[in-house]
Order: sequence, then C-alpha cells, then structure tokens
Amino acid sequence: MQQKIWLSSPHMGGTEEKFVKEAFDTNWVAPLGPNVNGLEQDIASFLKEDVHVAALSSGTAALHLGLVLLGVKPGDEVICQSFTFSASANPIMYLGAVPVFVDSEDETWNMSPRFLEEAIKDRLARGKKPKAIIPVHLYGMPAKMDEIMAIANSYDIPVLEDAAEALGSSINGKMCGTFGRIAALSFNGNKIITTSGGGALVSHDSDIVSKARFLSTQARDEAPHYQHSHVGYNYRMSNICAGIGRGQMEVLDTRIAQRRRIFDWHCKEMAHMPGITFVAEPKGYFSNRWLTTILVDPRLSGMTRETLRLALEAQNIESRPLWKPMHMQPVFNGTAFYGDGTAEHLFEQGLCLPSGSNLTDAELDRIKTTIHNLINELSKDNTKIHAAI
Repeated sequence: MQQKIWLSSPHMGGTEEKFVKEAFDTNWVAPLGPNVNGLEQDIASFLKEDVHVAALSSGTAALHLGLVLLGVKPGDEVICQSFTFSASANPIMYLGAVPVFVDSEDETWNMSPRFLEEAIKDRLARGKKPKAIIPVHLYGMPAKMDEIMAIANSYDIPVLEDAAEALGSSINGKMCGTFGRIAALSFNGNKIITTSGGGALVSHDSDIVSKARFLSTQARDEAPHYQHSHVGYNYRMSNICAGIGRGQMEVLDTRIAQRRRIFDWHCKEMAHMPGITFVAEPKGYFSNRWLTTILVDPRLSGMTRETLRLALEAQNIESRPLWKPMHMQPVFNGTAFYGDGTAEHLFEQGLCLPSGSNLTDAELDRIKTTIHNLINELSKDNTKIHAAI
C-alpha cells in the first residue's frame, strides 16, 4: 500500500529542537519555565493586541477555565455553536451547566447571529439568562464576530471565543482570539502549529489570565506548605512542549501562507467539477485555511461526499466529514437548539480535504489523480445509464 497522506500532520520548522534542548540542558522539564514565559509573549505579540496569555495543556482546558472564570455554575445555561468539535461543548458539561445550541449561517458556516439572538430572547422569556456565548471559528474561517459581539453586549452576556482552529485568521486586521472577553487557542498535533499537545487562554484582562495561571497549577495558595482555598486543575503547559511551540511560532506566517496555497490548489483542481463548492472569505475576512473544506451536492456532482471520501481512502489518503452538529450527538440528546438545519446540511455534504503545509508535489499529484479518476469513472457510468435509456 502507498504511504498514507494525512489530513493535517505536524510540520516542524527546524528551530524547535534548539528550544527543547535548552530545556533539557537547564533541567527545565516540568511545567513553567523560560519557554512557557517566552511562548506566552510570542503569542501575545503575534495577536497584535494588548492581550495576555496563559499557556495550558490543551484548548479544552482553556475553554474549561474560561467558563470557570466567567462564573458558570451547575444549572447555568451556556449558548454554544452546534456545528463544531465536541471540545467546544464538553466543558459546559464538566461544570454541570446546560448547553443551548445555535445553528450556523451559510456564509462562514459559523454561529448565526440571527439564531443567537433568537435563542437569547427565548431563554430570557423562560427566565434563564445565558451565562456565556461560545462562537467558534471553524476550519480557520472567522465567525461574524462584529454582529455576535454587538448582540452579546446588548444583552450583557460575555463571549468565550473558541479560536482553536483560527490562529492567524482575522477580520479587518483584528485577530481571531481578541474579540471576546476570553478566548481559547489549540496547539494540538493537527493544528496549524503544534506543541504536540497544548493550548492557551487569551484575554485583554490581565486579572483573568493571572487567575487562569493560578487555577491551572492546582490553585496553590501562597504558603510554605501546600494549602488550597480553591479547586484547581493540572492544566499548565510543560517547558518542553512550550519549547516546541516557540520554534513553531517562528514559522507561523509561513505555515499560514502554505495552507492558503493548498486551499488555492484544491480550488483550481476542482473548479471544473459541478456540484463542488468552497467557502469563500467575506469582505475584510482573512482565513488561515487550516483545513480546506468542500460541499459535495449529489444532485449536480453525481456523487456524495462519502463517495469521494471512500475513493480517497482506497488510495490511503485521509479526508474527513465536516463536524457532526452537537445537537445531533447522542451525548447532548434533549438539549435546546435554535436553527433552520444549516449545520445538518453542511454535515451531510461537507468534506475536509488533505491540507497539511508539508504536502509534497507527489502527494498533491496523488490526490489530484484520485479525484480525477473518480470523476472520469462516474462520467462513464452516467454515459452507460443514458445509453441504456
């Protein structure tokens, strides 16, 4: 079998080893240390805003701590985008709170401002003011944050921005991760840059970030002995992982450019194929194009997204359906949902294509050949059907 082509694999820049070696040479191998401090500063500088950063063990940890710091308690309601990965919603359940899911709009595929406001009004009418709103920038495409923030501010509900997939994306030059009161980033192995595993909490409020650092190191009080007045978590990033991150930050702009070139390549190769559509950037929007995603309309293309996925899989090429909406997941059965079926439609027709910044010309050629062979085969079948008729 041919070597596997991954959907989005890690891509080292070359200087990561220098930072990791420094951690070993100085014996800073545990959480905290110079690389952690340096990575936090690197991220804050990249975001080009007066923000503060806490480097954590995962993006999920950042979302969990974000909800804790926003005062979410058992029984509280939190509005969350339905079309997303489960990590956006799971932390709501960690706290015994109740997720309220909102559908997407079809321009960015992210949280619909119309259904967000509808959800808020209905929850208020039921006597339950939501404690937070979690919009997500899916696949690197920014959500409609200006509209979302305007609605959130009008009802005085804080926004916890899930920017796990959108480091480097922006709206009119303002970086994703700097819109909400708190934001979460992810550096998981498949993200645009990685720390092997890791994430970060971001906020303009330095007190929030200080509290996040405190809670993420088991909430140890200042005392010569171990004393705890708050429930804490083991969520801090290690100095070794942060060293990988520091090297990755040095090539982030390059990785974004490479991902965008991969997106453009897919667009060019599939431009002639009926029924295949890509999500475009609205005016003023800039996507890091973390993953290239398409919709496959079977009425026009003669195939489903599963037909294409299985054809790629047969050639050991990884692709993946778009996220199954949270309101359709068994674990969230019975939760409130506000929408018109947009997310369900995206899931039914959507596919993520190989998008790694380290894809070679030979790998791209394999992808191209596989897709073109499938289209040719489908054309032959259609010709046979019409001839028989």
